[in-house]
Amino acid sequence: MTQVFYGDRIGKGAELRIGSCAVIFDETRTKVLLTKRMDNGLWCLPGGKMESGESVEECCAREVFEETGLEVRTRRLIGVYSNHDLLVVYPDGKKVQIVVLSFEAKITGGKLGLSDETTEAGFYALTEIEQMPMHGRHKERILDALEVRQSPVVQ
Repeated sequence: MTQVFYGDRIGKGAELRIGSCAVIFDETRTKVLLTKRMDNGLWCLPGGKMESGESVEECCAREVFEETGLEVRTRRLIGVYSNHDLLVVYPDGKKVQIVVLSFEAKITGGKLGLSDETTEAGFYALTEIEQMPMHGRHKERILDALEVRQSPVVQ
């Protein structure tokens, strides 16, 4: 099982991993698409690790499609999130510090479904999300997406 550890600069010495995620609102912008992870049972935004040879926007679209079956186009960069006080340790022992680019994305095609990484998927209102066990700082990314800003968040 993937484990997450927190501590002062615990990410030092870990491999850096770039990824992206998508905040996808429903047509009324009152609900956001979340998936429930197979590996830890937590709710999250669809997204994942960038592969060599692709852009962060291509990563975002690929990961959304792999996890949900939906085709998307990125609309705007919400923020760049890194946390030197967080360390992810995968079952194979690999230790990583993750840098995530969070995009607002629009659905352009496909059909919502599940994958081998997800057990549930759907659109949820903020009041519902408050009661859901969320992965990492995903709720923060949703709140950042709802704010009108002149430039992306960098943390």
